[in-house]
Amino acid sequence: MALQLHWFLPSHGDGWDLAERRDHKPGAKVTRRKPDLGYLAQVARAADQLGFAGMLTPTGLFCEDAWVVAAALAAQTNRVKFMIALRPGLMSPLVAGQMAATFQRISGDRLLLNVVTGGEADEQRRYGDWLDHDSRYDRTEEFLDLLDRLWPGDPVDFDGTHFRHKAALLARPPAVPPPIFLGGSSPAARRVAGRLADVYLAWGETPGELGVMFDEVRKRAAEHGRTLQLGTRFNVISRDSADEAWQAAERLLRGLEPQTIEAAQRRFARTESEGQRRMAALHGGDAGKLVVYPNVWMGFGLARPGAGAALVGSHEEVAERIAEYHAAGADHLILSGQPHLEEAYSFAEGVMPLLRRRGILEPS
Repeated sequence: MALQLHWFLPSHGDGWDLAERRDHKPGAKVTRRKPDLGYLAQVARAADQLGFAGMLTPTGLFCEDAWVVAAALAAQTNRVKFMIALRPGLMSPLVAGQMAATFQRISGDRLLLNVVTGGEADEQRRYGDWLDHDSRYDRTEEFLDLLDRLWPGDPVDFDGTHFRHKAALLARPPAVPPPIFLGGSSPAARRVAGRLADVYLAWGETPGELGVMFDEVRKRAAEHGRTLQLGTRFNVISRDSADEAWQAAERLLRGLEPQTIEAAQRRFARTESEGQRRMAALHGGDAGKLVVYPNVWMGFGLARPGAGAALVGSHEEVAERIAEYHAAGADHLILSGQPHLEEAYSFAEGVMPLLRRRGILEPS
């Protein structure tokens, strides 16, 4: 299938740096853009006009609410879909189904559901969730199983370990149930994705490492007589020349304070997340070991949780790497950049035409 490109909505704020800095060095761009509706609408409209298929709308302590923001932005866009992040432990499947069905109706079927099983244990506990890693995936499996039964609009009885429902009913089911994107690098994530997800997501690593995970989840799906699509997540720094791109990457690195990197690495060392462990292992916190594959740079992962890898290079080089990941099995690619508005234009105008010429992207 043709590659589906998605952009990221910075609902936690945006700017020219990877993290807020305490010392404002001379000449540095340190402006932080608040995630107000005006700015988020600029990013969403850019993604809509530039031809991205969807926008990942994140969830977390420091993000604006994904459902509220996406609903507001759906009214200001025409085509782009909203990949709303949802935590199964924080609401009942029926409530999630009602919200999804309503969003489909008001947006013109532009919802994608990104099921986030959990983040760091301390954040989960802030939300009142005390389950361990594998138990959270067991709960996600029940959640998705029940949601799948609810879509047709018939009453459903369900008696599971984590959810119990009597005659649960979507009185107004969606005409088009939203596709389910499920992320995770652990065996538990691949097990649940193989059985119930439409798209399996893993954070960006080298093509070989991602290929191993993709093969595993394909086998899991085949055990249930299913096939599913595959996707990955990268940051991107794409410029007219490789030198310009690497200079931009170095500028981001210079903006990081040592104490910010140290605190982040301590946090990653005690993580429950298999994906986060894999991100940290790729560079080990060493700023001298950030290029782990041609054009794959781990600078974002020095200070930020989540997807730490970036595609860095000329437009031609970035297109070449994307073609390689597509050949390794990636049907969906979720991208972000600093700042998100400018990088969306740089990527769309520089790389997307090259991908179309290769036949990887559908014509605009």
